[in-house]
Amino acid sequence: MHFSFRWLAAPALALSLLGCAQQDTDPTPTLLASVTSANVAATGFPETFETGTKTAYSTGSVTLASGSWTLNDALLGNTTADRKTGSQSARVRNTGSLTMNFNTTAGVGAVTVQHAVYGTDGSSQWELWASTSSGSSYTKVGSTITSSSTALSTASFAVNLSGSVRLQLRKISGGTNRVNIDNITVEQYGGTTTPPPTTGGKKFLIDASHGELAGNADWVLDVDNGATPRYPTPAASGITSTTAETYWTGAISAWGVALVKLGHSVEQLPTGTAITYGNTSNPQDLANYNVFVVDEPNIIFTAAEKTAILRFVQNGGGLFMISDHDISDRNNDGYDSPDIWNDLMQNNSVKTNPFGFKVNLDNIVEDSPNVLNSTTNPILRGSQGAVSQLSFHNGATMTLSPTANSTVQGLIWRKSVTQNTTNVMAASSTFGTGRVVIIGDSSPADDGTGSPGNTVYDGWRENVSHARLHLNASLWLAKAQ
Repeated sequence: MHFSFRWLAAPALALSLLGCAQQDTDPTPTLLASVTSANVAATGFPETFETGTKTAYSTGSVTLASGSWTLNDALLGNTTADRKTGSQSARVRNTGSLTMNFNTTAGVGAVTVQHAVYGTDGSSQWELWASTSSGSSYTKVGSTITSSSTALSTASFAVNLSGSVRLQLRKISGGTNRVNIDNITVEQYGGTTTPPPTTGGKKFLIDASHGELAGNADWVLDVDNGATPRYPTPAASGITSTTAETYWTGAISAWGVALVKLGHSVEQLPTGTAITYGNTSNPQDLANYNVFVVDEPNIIFTAAEKTAILRFVQNGGGLFMISDHDISDRNNDGYDSPDIWNDLMQNNSVKTNPFGFKVNLDNIVEDSPNVLNSTTNPILRGSQGAVSQLSFHNGATMTLSPTANSTVQGLIWRKSVTQNTTNVMAASSTFGTGRVVIIGDSSPADDGTGSPGNTVYDGWRENVSHARLHLNASLWLAKAQ
């Protein structure tokens, strides 16, 4: 059983905040000139080749997550020489091919394919072909691709065919040299499925259904008489460039108000509302949003909710994960946020460790300037400004696992440590066509003004970097920068 002791740190935390130099008393969002629309993945994609078994090169069909495929002179490889992001990928030799035995019914727009040479083999070339006649005939799409690197690279194609479409990858040169294929993404094009509405910018859904109000917590946008309504009140339409974050009463209202000022929309998922993905009868189904924000959950996700969250990300959604320190169970149900996040990633029906990190069961208090040295990282050097530090007031670190997900990237580490896979305070990764960001403490998002009776502290304005980090990460997750 875990028991929260954040209240024990409150006096010391208050003193530390009072003594902290305020570098920016009013972080102002930088307005974006334009916002791009969302893309929707075709049903069953991305294809990661993590399900199914085929150990021989002889022609045969195998059932994968997206559907049945015929692998000709190809197999599913899981050796150390196979280039992959998970446990296995497709391996093709000679003039072999990978062919869908099914059609996507909502068309095919953009397609991406990750590829690399197997082991120490030489280079090979391959092509993407598409059929609108259920496989009776095919047309080549885009350029011929050369695989020559031992690291996975991404090839992109603009197929742009409506209606029923199936795809085929053909290896055309290289002889017995083998090529690994992994993570095929397919976006819809035309058809009957409409992308989530994008009028007014991206759509952010902030979870209030998993104990975010437990104990002294207040990790929501707005609380009205103890309830967390879908639409914060007063209405977001009343927000102007000069509106204060006290417009709403939640402890992360500053974050929400800033997103609205940038032209985006925000909603809350109230207590008792299901987390679903692909349920058209649920008006707050994750498919209707670009980013799902979950700040320090205190109720464990059900099996169905875990599947919904992971499929949402896998098919192009953004997930903003915020944890807290070990032993921070605010509702005394036996689970705190590190437990809940690790359970999502380790015990699900989609993929074990899909994001390539775990939350450590630790508790740190420190101000760290140990930021990834990058001039191009959109989270650290995005449109909302440069991030130079991160302050934790009882938070947890992460350990990265690039072997589980090669895209995982540490962003900020504990001070005075080497920037490697441990002691990470903030990180990002991709999964399928979606994106993930995690910060190990809820304090940096806390704006110091919460529900009546709750004691909260202003971490949002503690230093200029906190607002920049959360807003840059939000926009990156939404594919708006």
